[in-house]
Amino acid sequence: MRNIKAGFVGFGEVNTPREFIDGRCAEAAAALTRRGVDLVVAAPVSDDPGGEQAARAVRELQAGGEFDLLVVCVAGWIPSWAVFAVIEPFRHKPMVLWGLSGWKDGGRHVTTADQAGTTALRKPMADMGYHFKYVVTYRERELPLDAILGYAQAVRAAALLRTAKIGMAGYRDMRLYGTQYDGVSLKAQIGPEIEHFDLLEIAQLMERGDEGCVAALAQALKRRWTFVREPQPGTLENSIRLFLALKAKIVDRGYAAFSFCDVDGVKRLLKFAPAGALTLLHDELDISSVPENDSLGAVTQLMVRYLTGQVGAYLEFYEFLENGALMGVPDYVPAAIVDGPVVVMPNAFGNFGEGLLNVSKLKTGPVTLCRLVYAGGRYAMHIAMGKARTPASWEEAGWAPPAPQLPSLEIVFDFPVERFVQNVMSQHYIVTYGDNRAALGTLCALLGVEVIADA
Repeated sequence: MRNIKAGFVGFGEVNTPREFIDGRCAEAAAALTRRGVDLVVAAPVSDDPGGEQAARAVRELQAGGEFDLLVVCVAGWIPSWAVFAVIEPFRHKPMVLWGLSGWKDGGRHVTTADQAGTTALRKPMADMGYHFKYVVTYRERELPLDAILGYAQAVRAAALLRTAKIGMAGYRDMRLYGTQYDGVSLKAQIGPEIEHFDLLEIAQLMERGDEGCVAALAQALKRRWTFVREPQPGTLENSIRLFLALKAKIVDRGYAAFSFCDVDGVKRLLKFAPAGALTLLHDELDISSVPENDSLGAVTQLMVRYLTGQVGAYLEFYEFLENGALMGVPDYVPAAIVDGPVVVMPNAFGNFGEGLLNVSKLKTGPVTLCRLVYAGGRYAMHIAMGKARTPASWEEAGWAPPAPQLPSLEIVFDFPVERFVQNVMSQHYIVTYGDNRAALGTLCALLGVEVIADA
């Protein structure tokens, strides 16, 4: 992902010695730069009677081009009018209202009344409809960079969502209801565009594929992946042809995420399971994907990806436990969540032809489950925290014997599982490692998405 880009402007009263304002604002800006933020910096502003410094700062910020958010760094008391004169042209931008703190001089603390300036601003900014996070630096404590960056990451995620495209091969696999979406509200509130195309396009690309490339990649995969047993002739090659066709479409259109008609599409029409192709797609492309035309599942993946940098794999529910859930996938997982080598097993399910089933072991540890939904004209996200552990031996009925143990985790909750059950929104949930609840909550607040949190 690209770096966060922020405007930065400091403030301090005209009667405060300028060196006290300039030095601390420069230090604050440098600290953000060291944390990877690209800054457009305006020189600090005081309340000069003619407002010339405020006008100059506006020009400096505008000359820097587009940025995600504006950092309003208050380094001392400042009459509010001088701040509003600078920030009003950028009121459409999210902002951070950041108050600095004083310093030690021998045995005493020296202050320029930084928080007098921020406390005079916080309520008027809120009353005027500015979207901002208020952050203070506590006396004799480190700069609150984590709080600022957490908000800035959510702002960047929201900006990336506005221009994201999701590729969708087909529509409404298995005639499911929960995978559909409302395109107008999705574009208006969350941002992504879902672009549909027909599987015929992929079938035609497969027919035109380079067989020399297919053969070479087949040999490479036999060395790269661990095969439980030898696939039937053509199984590996079919997966590679499908992968190459999907890759060509995704790269050509610039999709950030991808979903497809699985059961009623690839399996029924192309006569083989697409798991091997999607496994390879994740090996070769930095993209999120979810099967079964799961529209909002794909949007959820982009939300967590832009926030955390993780791929945001999907898992679905197989069983509920007294303290959690058994979650797995009947097809593929990205290598990013695999513990050890990627393991594939040629197998067939029901009447579908043989495909390459990904049966890799998954990483364990703390995980965040989430799912975006749309109901009653509003968007909401269900979020829960759990601990992922390796599951006990199990199998899904219907696979050709010997049945595989699918990639799966037992997710253990530290709250009553019935609470999660009564809030569950889909068969598919998106999984990220670590506790990402706060980051998701910040992004949802920016987008006007209700949070349904289990705890």
